[in-house]
Amino acid sequence: MPNLTGPRIAALLYDGLCTFEFGIVAEIFGLARPEMGSGWYRFASCAVDDGPMRAHGGLMIVADHGPDMIEHADIVVVPGWKGADVPVPEALCQRLRDAHTRGARLVSICSGAFVLAATGLLSGGTATTHWRYADKLRQYYPDIEVDDASLYRVHDRIYTSAGSAAGIDLLIEIVRQDFGAAVANSVARRLVMPAHRTGGQAQFLERPVPLREGMEIAPLLERVRADLASNWSVDRMARETRMSARTFMRRFSEATGQTPGDWLVTERVDEAKHLLCQGNASMEAVASAVGFGGSHTLRHHFRQKIGVSPSVFRARFMIETPETRATSA
Repeated sequence: MPNLTGPRIAALLYDGLCTFEFGIVAEIFGLARPEMGSGWYRFASCAVDDGPMRAHGGLMIVADHGPDMIEHADIVVVPGWKGADVPVPEALCQRLRDAHTRGARLVSICSGAFVLAATGLLSGGTATTHWRYADKLRQYYPDIEVDDASLYRVHDRIYTSAGSAAGIDLLIEIVRQDFGAAVANSVARRLVMPAHRTGGQAQFLERPVPLREGMEIAPLLERVRADLASNWSVDRMARETRMSARTFMRRFSEATGQTPGDWLVTERVDEAKHLLCQGNASMEAVASAVGFGGSHTLRHHFRQKIGVSPSVFRARFMIETPETRATSA
């Protein structure tokens, strides 16, 4: 493995560590990737509590470094926190402020947003966290606009992400910013990012990390995915992002490499694949659930994207459960 010279990552460790959140950071930034060359990230764990520390799952942990490592980091990651009601030590807040002042990026996953909020650096900005904690974050920090619909947000080199798995999306986005889309795609493939690849040859076609030029489109994509049954016209999507239709079309193409219409059809087909595999709902019900309106439209787009009809797809790939077995018996 070459001597690495890339951005230095400091992942914070604390007593009561959120194991999964830390694991995400270690997997993306700390895993040996000799194919990336010497410019890849330099990863270090950094204890912010004294003495033996525990992690969720009955683990005891020992860090490579103490809190002084924050002073040398280009990116500081807070992988969750002990709890929304647990105070953040002022000494840690000051270290994070100092790091930000000298140009470091600060990143949080899930409840780690409370640590970054405690520094005061998010005042007047927008942040996100897990939806369960959003109201409490608003209550404790009313000077922060809390966006509980977004996958992740950025404000002045401070990145916050929603639930634990959303941290993967944010960290992949940071890789894209630092090394480009091809490298981000490579990391995502190695992680085997879930994409509901549940049928036909289309399931093996890579859905690359979007070539995002900015993150203003990402929150919209998540809202649309969460409500595919709605009527998502270009005008409505433009209003949601507070852009003119013309600007929105350009930004959307830059961000995804697709038109809004083609992207939306792809997302609806992907969700239809998932529903077809999970149960015996009628074609009309599936079409309505994903926003196609009727089974004829579902069949048309499904054949175009997947190459087989929805019924053939279901027959080949439906996941058998006691309920589906009884229905088909």
